[in-house]
Amino acid sequence: MSRKTSKDKVATNKQGEKDFVRLNKYIASTGLCSRREADELIGQGKVKVNGKVVEELGTKVKEGDKVEYKGKVLQQEKLQYVLLNKPKDVITTMDDPEGRKTVRDITRKACNERIMPVGRLDRNTTGLLLLTNDGHLADKLTHPSTGVRKIYEVHLDKPVTKTDLIQITEGVELEDGFIKADAVAWVVPEKDKSIVGIEIHSGKNRIVRRIFEHMGYDVKKLDRTQFASLTKKDLPRGRWRVLSPKEISYLKML
Repeated sequence: MSRKTSKDKVATNKQGEKDFVRLNKYIASTGLCSRREADELIGQGKVKVNGKVVEELGTKVKEGDKVEYKGKVLQQEKLQYVLLNKPKDVITTMDDPEGRKTVRDITRKACNERIMPVGRLDRNTTGLLLLTNDGHLADKLTHPSTGVRKIYEVHLDKPVTKTDLIQITEGVELEDGFIKADAVAWVVPEKDKSIVGIEIHSGKNRIVRRIFEHMGYDVKKLDRTQFASLTKKDLPRGRWRVLSPKEISYLKML
């Protein structure tokens, strides 16, 4: 009988590791929630693996293990990535108790899996919104450390002064802390200085509107024209499309 060398054992161990996946990542891949939320469920003792409650973060599972939440066996879904050009008066949620139109109503036919918005656009804001059931990627794109690039076109009630443009890039103090834009400029300065483009990484709620309101302007229209590497090219308002493998790969490399 042949004996395995230490080199063979290492190779076997490495191969074996590939068969395991962290429990929080597995849960996120089922579309139940994000990885961070999965960690909370695990820590609260709400997840079972092969019939036993698991509370240790970092636990790994392998193919064939039975993962349960509230008595329901969780199954990994096919990962879906859908880009929507959100119209005005549409709610960034999957269900609305008041019966208003939601992003789910528009993207319902995109796939059978339950996809969730990555971040939010308020009701009156239009533009790019990514929806996915990839909880790991959603966590990554919304985490402040990732610094996802977001560009907006802002229509204001009056021309923006050069002094105010400079101030916005240098930063302003809002009620929830200091914030500054990465870049801001007039879109067509020779025609209309009340329309500006602003690039910002912050994911704070209504941050673009609040910046301009702080500077004394009323936002009449706000449109997100770019999210990470994604643009509105060939995507009319109110339409959606599935991301290409190349686009998905790029987002995962961020």
